[in-house]
Amino acid sequence: MSNAQTALQPPLAAGVARLGFGPLSLAGLKDRYAHPDSGSRFIELGGFNVHYRDEGDRNKPALVLIHGVVASLHTWDDWLPAFAADYRVIRFDVPGFGLTGPARDGVYSAERMIEVFDLLLDHLGVSQASLVGNSLGGYIAWNYALAKPARVSKLVLIDPAGYPMAKVPWMIASAALPGATLAMPLWMPRALIAQGVKEVYGDRGRIKPGVIERYYDLSRRPGNRKSMMQIFRVLLQVNREELHNTPARVAQIKAPTLLLWGERDCWISPEHVPLWQRDLPGIEVKVYPGVGHIPMEEIPAQSAADTRRFLQG
Repeated sequence: MSNAQTALQPPLAAGVARLGFGPLSLAGLKDRYAHPDSGSRFIELGGFNVHYRDEGDRNKPALVLIHGVVASLHTWDDWLPAFAADYRVIRFDVPGFGLTGPARDGVYSAERMIEVFDLLLDHLGVSQASLVGNSLGGYIAWNYALAKPARVSKLVLIDPAGYPMAKVPWMIASAALPGATLAMPLWMPRALIAQGVKEVYGDRGRIKPGVIERYYDLSRRPGNRKSMMQIFRVLLQVNREELHNTPARVAQIKAPTLLLWGERDCWISPEHVPLWQRDLPGIEVKVYPGVGHIPMEEIPAQSAADTRRFLQG
């Protein structure tokens, strides 16, 4: 456990915390990952204290970046330089993750996440935006494009959730184990989070220093471990019961769409790419050899450049 982590909790808790038990100090996490100088802001929306950043040029078109499970708005850090001069770049911690944290009432659903996103755009005065979403963030993005087509100008989906998964990622599947929603919030060792991060990279050598620590720290925001398990159970139910409707729903997307996928994604298989091409004719597709589930972290320069070309084309 690093000295920085130790500073995130009271001294008496440090020994227990080294083993992965218990949460970290919310004040300490905010000081490290949402310091006022970073541009981070918080707003109460729909039962969540949403952590967001509104950067770039506010007089330019809005671009909203939506991360996936267990991640945070920091997953887009290396994209910001590519867009800040020409876009108003908005990113936020999806409800249940990052510093946004758990729902006040403990209730989660895909519809609620989309509703909170809509409230955030209202709060920021954004009438229309291009959306970029990865994994669960991709699911939120394309479903929002269906629900509010007039508010979405273009859509970029990066290894998005949407079609039924024959093999659900082990971290999500673990939520179905008896007692998972009780045990996991109490103890989730660093090695478990580290393994999850390593799996979403095609080349583990591309993991930058501090990335695993950030994922682990933010998983220990008070309430996050329980919310993760609850959200994972919702995702398992959606995968079983609702995603058979995906082909008909995808066919209704009106926004011009770019699909980016890591060829070595072991969380959501690139075998889904032909399904998107079948159901959304005209979709633009780029598959990255040797890359995993989060190209915006693993190959930020290339994935950002491909997105810029699409948005400005």
